[in-house]
Amino acid sequence: MSFTAPQERSSFTGPPATVRAEYPPAAYWRRWGGDAPPPVAVALEPEPSAEALEQAAAEQAAAESPDIVNAEATSTLTESAYRVLIVEDDRSQALFAQSVLRNAGMEVQVVAVAGEAMAAIAGFHPDLVILDLHMPGMSGTELIGYIRRHAEHAQMPVVFLTGDTDPERQAEVLDSGADDYLRKPVRPRNLIATVQNRIRRARALRLQSQEVRRHPTTGLLGRSHMLKRLGGLFPAQRSGAIHFLLVEGSAALRDRYGYAAFDALLTEAGRLVGQLAGECDASRLNDNTFVVYAPDLPAEQHGEWARMLRDGFSTHRFELDGGPLRLRACVGYVDLAHGFSDAGAALAAAEEALRQARNEPIAIAAYQPPREATRAETAALLIELQEALEHNRLELAFQPIVAVMGGEEVQYQTLMRLRGDNGRMRTAAEVMPVAEGAGLVHEIDRRTMAMALSVLRDRIRSGRAARLFVPQAARSLGHDGYAESILAVLRRDGIDGTRLVVDVRLDDALIYAVLLREFCQKMVDAGVRLCLSQFRVNSESETLLAQLPLNYLRLSPYYANGIEQPGVQEEMRVLIDRAHQLGLQVIGQHVENPQTAATLWLSGIDYLQGDLVQRAANAMDFDFQHSLL
Repeated sequence: MSFTAPQERSSFTGPPATVRAEYPPAAYWRRWGGDAPPPVAVALEPEPSAEALEQAAAEQAAAESPDIVNAEATSTLTESAYRVLIVEDDRSQALFAQSVLRNAGMEVQVVAVAGEAMAAIAGFHPDLVILDLHMPGMSGTELIGYIRRHAEHAQMPVVFLTGDTDPERQAEVLDSGADDYLRKPVRPRNLIATVQNRIRRARALRLQSQEVRRHPTTGLLGRSHMLKRLGGLFPAQRSGAIHFLLVEGSAALRDRYGYAAFDALLTEAGRLVGQLAGECDASRLNDNTFVVYAPDLPAEQHGEWARMLRDGFSTHRFELDGGPLRLRACVGYVDLAHGFSDAGAALAAAEEALRQARNEPIAIAAYQPPREATRAETAALLIELQEALEHNRLELAFQPIVAVMGGEEVQYQTLMRLRGDNGRMRTAAEVMPVAEGAGLVHEIDRRTMAMALSVLRDRIRSGRAARLFVPQAARSLGHDGYAESILAVLRRDGIDGTRLVVDVRLDDALIYAVLLREFCQKMVDAGVRLCLSQFRVNSESETLLAQLPLNYLRLSPYYANGIEQPGVQEEMRVLIDRAHQLGLQVIGQHVENPQTAATLWLSGIDYLQGDLVQRAANAMDFDFQHSLL
């Protein structure tokens, strides 16, 4: 359950329990209580815009070869870089094609021997193969026949690049299964255009084949299609409602009946949602979360619809293992008449309502916008936020995450701050609710990630490598091309992916677990890690422990605040033991006094974070080497 290989993760689990002292040394916590040096303010250099993060790799390629690469010929980072395999025995010709394509932002591998091509395809996973026609040992037409006999490569584009001048050769080559035929010498722009066009078409066809508009069994819209549909409606859409429905107890059901039976049950639940939604669009967002979009539903019927969805589950007789089963659902909904700038803001409002519904006895809640008394403050803060984004006034603060067993590993939690034009500093807790309402969360997440990656790059270059925990909304991670843009910066700047920990809140991950898993799959090879924050034990949070490739858990402040209560202590101890069994490391946050720290120590915590250790500051100046006395 890790982005990284299990053996790599195990190196960070700390010493075995038998080495650990039962109690901390004398005065262990005193050092952090009063004699930590005051924070030193350092100014972060202005960061590039979100577009700069997305175009990083393309700009680098253009700088390396400005006479070849132009806007048309440069691969965009809205998707992963194009991968091209060149099979060419002429070294000069191979280097020429390799240079041209690399300068266009593509990843290129060269094979000089045709017999090694299949092994290269299996290891490199190219989007397209360029073949020479005449090669020793095996001709290009023989090789393409071999490629096409493998079903997994049957649709992979193959382009011939040859010096053969026989006019009949082109028809022969195309008849053998090739997609295109270029003669040497080829103009760089023509080569780039041909490769890009073929790969673009192949990816589009592959994506089309992977994305089914409607589920064949439930009839629900595919998640991507639902998100695209909603994305095109705002800000004009000001009527109707969005309902989020969450099936409760999913973890217990999966544990009791197994994944196959559980999946069949949720498929049946999806069919029921489709029936209840009628003509309205509905989709399954997650293993246990559904969304229903009712564009013409009158405001007075929004609550009635929520009850209909809830009761539809409570009264429906499901069959599982030959016996009847009842499911309980909670529903959160948002009236679109409140006005939202984009679909993200509307979905965030529905999420907020769903979180509230889970704590309501009736299991239903409606989104409540800010009170009239706070509207003026909200509007003023929104203007301040927009100006800060325009003038690059977002900054980062850092709080150390310290191993209780000691060690020299440097790692910090990054915290976003907004500096107003009057110099006032606002925290993320003040800013993000307003950003959600304005649809600016993803923009802030991009800027935060860009600044964090810049800090990692600078520290690596100065010989002071660190690990940063960077908060991100799960919905942001699912944006097209975002994962690829992060990977491009990691490659460009030589940043070890294990130095980056993506930090996602539990309540956010519960709703967008599918998006989060897809993001993780893209980041696995780079070693990027995942932390689940604000974690507290319940049936739904247990589900995520099995679903997500986690490395860290950060405990909810509930445990630190209730540390003196025996029931809370025991719940936390069991949670930590469970996490360790899964190979995860646990962070205790909001540690503000020695008593809390000592109790966390005795409970088996791995890391501490809080004002007792050091307050968040602009400087990364904590002495990890001498944090233990």
